[in-house]
Amino acid sequence: MDRVTIQKPRSLFLEVVLLSLIVPFFAASRLFAQRAAPTPRVLGTVQSINGKSLTVLSDAGVAATISIEDATKLLQIEPGKTDLKEATPLALSDLQPGDRVLVRGLVADDGKTLRAASLIAMKKAAISDKQNKERVEWQQGVGGLVKSVDPAAQTVVLTTNGFSSNKDVVLHLSKDTVLRRYSPDSTRFDAAKPAPLSAVQTGDQLRARGSRSADGGSFDAAEIVSGTFRNLAGTVASIDAGSNSVVVQDLATKSAVTLKITAESQMRKLPSQFAERLAARLKGQSAEAPASQGGAAAAPGQRQQSSDQSTAFNGAGNGAGNRAGGDFQQTLARMPAATLVDLQKGDAVMVVSTQGTEKDAPVVVTLLAGVEAILRASPKGGQDMILSPWTLGGGEPSGN
Repeated sequence: MDRVTIQKPRSLFLEVVLLSLIVPFFAASRLFAQRAAPTPRVLGTVQSINGKSLTVLSDAGVAATISIEDATKLLQIEPGKTDLKEATPLALSDLQPGDRVLVRGLVADDGKTLRAASLIAMKKAAISDKQNKERVEWQQGVGGLVKSVDPAAQTVVLTTNGFSSNKDVVLHLSKDTVLRRYSPDSTRFDAAKPAPLSAVQTGDQLRARGSRSADGGSFDAAEIVSGTFRNLAGTVASIDAGSNSVVVQDLATKSAVTLKITAESQMRKLPSQFAERLAARLKGQSAEAPASQGGAAAAPGQRQQSSDQSTAFNGAGNGAGNRAGGDFQQTLARMPAATLVDLQKGDAVMVVSTQGTEKDAPVVVTLLAGVEAILRASPKGGQDMILSPWTLGGGEPSGN
């Protein structure tokens, strides 16, 4: 039986979590390989159990029949563990649909059934607990634009953003920090590959999970995901609903840019009062800007950490540095989604997209409309506000 490949998950948050759950299986399989000649194996999720017969859906999407025999060694290991010495015996009766398993054995005479010599399981409940834990870690992480990189000191200075001001955070890396890099045409975690710190460049978008210092000025990174994305601000020149594309006249380059909209593209349209309030803050005015200067009514309430996936990978939190109204990215993620139908020619937009290739147009990751007041207020054409490509939620980008 050929080695089963891993199916690419759809959710960026789930991609982050599932990859961390799969690693221990590979580590365990390497230990097996050191003890015996390579044998067929299946890595996947238990679909059904009928006596001593299991149906396991592999990560490649192929259903496999597993026969549990009296000599089969059944073990259970916690997510994140890599040493089989930490595994504990597992009774077949404790195995349930939804559990993750790595099975090794011999192909039966029928050529279809795998007679299990060993089965290592991760319980569905334990995986869910780990997912919840990592969701919180990403929520409490930090993200923004790379300001500088010091490979010798193993540090990255990151510019994060809040409603009122930008703030620099120093990321400290260790030998155990996991670094991943997005491909130029994707924001999907399954397309991100291990990369050295030297691959991180000034101006890149970066997101990290780990531990933050009390003052929020430094961050010990356990894992980093970075990539080079395109940021532009301009006006809508045309809309083609048939091809799911929009042409934006870039204010900086004075050129027309065709952008592709996908099911994963996050689109939002700011309420005018909210946009005026942000514009006032970009001008350095008081959060309570008077109505005569375009100030809005009270901004959204005090910052709250959402348990929804929509805040799991949002950009740039300033921690204690944020004031009332909270993190812009988290507020943005909670706003109602927009579609191409909501856009009109001449609308001002801010966009984060993939770089695109010679053959393929850049794909919209985040498009924010209703930003006329912001672009008027910002001499950098909206670049004072960092839009993260890693916002999440139903129908939003990879994202999710």
